[in-house]
Amino acid sequence: MKIAMEMAFWLSAAALIYAYAGYPLLLFIVSIFRPLTVRAGDYQPTVSIIITAYNEELVLAAKLENTLALGYPHELIEIIVASDCSTDRTDDIVRKYSRQGVKLVRQPERLGKTAAQNAAVAQAAGEIILFSDATSLYKTDVVRALIPNFADPTVGCVAGRLIYVDPSESRVGRGARSYWSYETFLKKHESRACSLIGASGCLYAVRRSAYVPLYHEACSDFIIATKMVEQGLRAVYEPNAICTEETNRRSDNELKMRVRVIAQTFTDLWRHRAMLNPIRSGFYAVQLLSHKVMRYLVPVFLLALLGASAILASDFLFYRILLACQLAGYACGAIAWLLDRLGKRSRLLALPQYFLLANVASLIAIFKFLRGERYARWEPIRERTEPSTVKP
Repeated sequence: MKIAMEMAFWLSAAALIYAYAGYPLLLFIVSIFRPLTVRAGDYQPTVSIIITAYNEELVLAAKLENTLALGYPHELIEIIVASDCSTDRTDDIVRKYSRQGVKLVRQPERLGKTAAQNAAVAQAAGEIILFSDATSLYKTDVVRALIPNFADPTVGCVAGRLIYVDPSESRVGRGARSYWSYETFLKKHESRACSLIGASGCLYAVRRSAYVPLYHEACSDFIIATKMVEQGLRAVYEPNAICTEETNRRSDNELKMRVRVIAQTFTDLWRHRAMLNPIRSGFYAVQLLSHKVMRYLVPVFLLALLGASAILASDFLFYRILLACQLAGYACGAIAWLLDRLGKRSRLLALPQYFLLANVASLIAIFKFLRGERYARWEPIRERTEPSTVKP
């Protein structure tokens, strides 16, 4: 029994170390010693910017003004708002901008973000499709930063850099920014090592000729990279193409968002499980397994580590110390969560709170996926009651 528990402990510990440190180290080594460069060049195609929206009356006007001010020849830009059967003033706001060339593509029924994107792409005229959200704001040079990468014929998708901002300085916001800094490091080196495995949904561009209509339940910003690799193309990262978006401020809203995204990702991975085979997909399969599968199974490894530590603690001081450290970490996260509910703040507890939140979300998402729950439509989480004043 003790031998089995020790094996469970060390295997779980090894899996956790690989998921959070081993994989980033592997990426760094591969990207340094076998880098894949992008042959960027002078290229100025037509671009269709698709802004997906469902009931975004609060932020849409600011988003359209921001988009109209982008530094790219206006005659080469097409702006489309894909309304997913919005029931507020979203469509009316778009119509007010029709004289400035903004087009409305409205879904007759609510089918979800991906379906709205498919419908808009079908009517888009641009050689490059740039996908955006109503809640994100772009730097004026974002298109000019993205486009040169498409001069390389092996590039099918280019993802920009999302910077999360949190004017309220909430613990959830600080935790999200720390998490996203880590994700940005991975994106940078995944792009150099092989291909991105996903993009920020508010800022990624795709060759129109390479775009494949996706099933409605797809997490489009994740699966788009896999669709490129299936065609022999790459998805690459462009850190100079920058947009900003406000973080969730409340832990319950962040939890709901992460559960939905992770459950969708599991569904996408299952539907494309052949891409997890290194014989077929090479290093891209290693990236999918490491960045997504291993990461989202972290709560399973954590529970195994905790259980094994508890059983071994009665006989070994080493495991008693490790058990105490684990319990203390979870207690910090739980206290932070409780303080968040009470409206209290603590900078020191931001990271343990977000670590706990992220892994609780993964665990819930695993159960939802195994139960067959799927997401195509959802209510956008909106915490603001007035337009954002955050500038890119």
